[in-house]
Amino acid sequence: MYVPMKSMISFEPFATFVIVASLLGVALAGTVLLAADQAPPDQKQLELMNARFAPVEIRADVASLPAHEQHALGKLVQAARIMDALLLRQVWAGNLATLVELLDDRSPLGQARLRYFLINKGPWSRLDHNRPFLPGVPAEKPGEANFYPADASKADVERWIGTLSVPAQAKARGFFTTIRRTTPGSASPFQLVPYSLEYQGELGQAARLLREAAALTTQPTLKRFLDTRAAAFLSDDYYASDVAWMELDASIEPTIGPYEVYEDEWFNSKAAFEAFITLRDDAETAKLEKFGAHLQDIENHLPIDLSLRNPALGALAPIRVVNVVFTAGDSGVQVAAFNLPNDERVIREKGSKRVMLKNVQEAKFRMVLQPISKVALTKADQKKVSFDAFFTHILMHELMHGLGPHDIFVAGRQTTVRQELKETYSAIEEAKADISGLWSLQFLVDKGVVPAAIAASMYDTFLASAFRSIRFGISEAHGRGIAIQLNYLLDKGAVTVAPDGTFAIASGKMPGAVEALTREIMTLQAAGDYAHARQMIETLGIVRPEVQRVLDRLAEVPVDIAPNFTSAAF
Repeated sequence: MYVPMKSMISFEPFATFVIVASLLGVALAGTVLLAADQAPPDQKQLELMNARFAPVEIRADVASLPAHEQHALGKLVQAARIMDALLLRQVWAGNLATLVELLDDRSPLGQARLRYFLINKGPWSRLDHNRPFLPGVPAEKPGEANFYPADASKADVERWIGTLSVPAQAKARGFFTTIRRTTPGSASPFQLVPYSLEYQGELGQAARLLREAAALTTQPTLKRFLDTRAAAFLSDDYYASDVAWMELDASIEPTIGPYEVYEDEWFNSKAAFEAFITLRDDAETAKLEKFGAHLQDIENHLPIDLSLRNPALGALAPIRVVNVVFTAGDSGVQVAAFNLPNDERVIREKGSKRVMLKNVQEAKFRMVLQPISKVALTKADQKKVSFDAFFTHILMHELMHGLGPHDIFVAGRQTTVRQELKETYSAIEEAKADISGLWSLQFLVDKGVVPAAIAASMYDTFLASAFRSIRFGISEAHGRGIAIQLNYLLDKGAVTVAPDGTFAIASGKMPGAVEALTREIMTLQAAGDYAHARQMIETLGIVRPEVQRVLDRLAEVPVDIAPNFTSAAF
């Protein structure tokens, strides 16, 4: 999945939530503090850091909806805002107290800090290797986030999980539980707390809003998803609502709940809350439906051993092109597309849905990718960069998340790629989706499914987009994944560096290198080869000098967009 600045967010709901959370006794303490000799950025520096996000209006045609559907949409935007507050709690236990302090500081420095805090969902700059930008906060972003006890080590938690019964271990490693300390004198040092209890107040409010939206809409599949997702918020059983989301066929296309696991840097297990409230673009969706019909054919021809291919993908593989009304929650960079759900059971039985955020992608291409290409690529290759290639590769990236190894056998036991690769999973999976997305594009070009115009521009567009992604930092899964790919392609001679420091595609070597890396990543995933994944990240997931020199020349180019969701003023 590609993630956010939420410039339409008003500060008042956050302040109210923080005060209520404090009264309810939410933990607010940090641990290791920033060293005294590491001065936080001043106002001018923070303004430059904020300027890396280019303001842009994101619009959707809300007026075309009937009045009752617009009213339902307003309820969904309200529910989405709660996901922002939930994510703050999940990222760090000290976030709420920090936010209260920032809200009270009306100075120009305080306002600059607040703006950057909301972009990053915490006091660590995600674009700067998670360096802190506020005084008095931990010097390092906690890898455990707020899913595990702050005073426990990863090894402590792993040992405790190993003492549990098999069903309890599954819950401990599952998406929807936190692990907390027990009271002194208890037989066990830790306990499992389901999300429905950990976030009881917020999820109760969100469930109420979803039920109110369900009562307003006249679209049956939307009503079913909202009712089942409201129930899931209170039960932690998301299966029925995930299936309902897969079968959603409505003008309003909401995605809301706990999904991605990037914040859990210990085990990549715990799901963070997010929301995408969007409107379906029927014309663009119809254009892309043909890709879904080729998924099994792509799987059957993956460049891996025949025994590792899935002979029967899930029955459903819907593709939706949508325009964003409002997004919230799990963040890092503004999402351009996503592929969900992440539950392997749903993927196995139903497949997964690919959602393309068209108005967001158009803004990213115009504000970020085109300016990057003018700096990073040779003049000849700059002319080949196109929005159609950018859009289509993002689609293939999301499609390829659902293909290749997922459920695997290691040493005779059934497991999943996610469980075996542990904290390396997200970066390796993002690299897989990217590089195999290029491979599958070439496959569809050769079959005549994809227009030749895209074939002529897809590698150059990918290369420009690689610099776009790596600017998010290699501490972030997408940035680390693209670093792996870029360095691999450089080593194979498929990407070259000119004397002036610009990059270019060696067209004769690119297809073979793309296929080879696709094979290597998918094979290590099928084997659950954690050691190989670690080695790949350590040797290739880095920024080399020739890449850094280009990044240094991109100082005047925005890193991402800062959306103003003008259609979300409900």
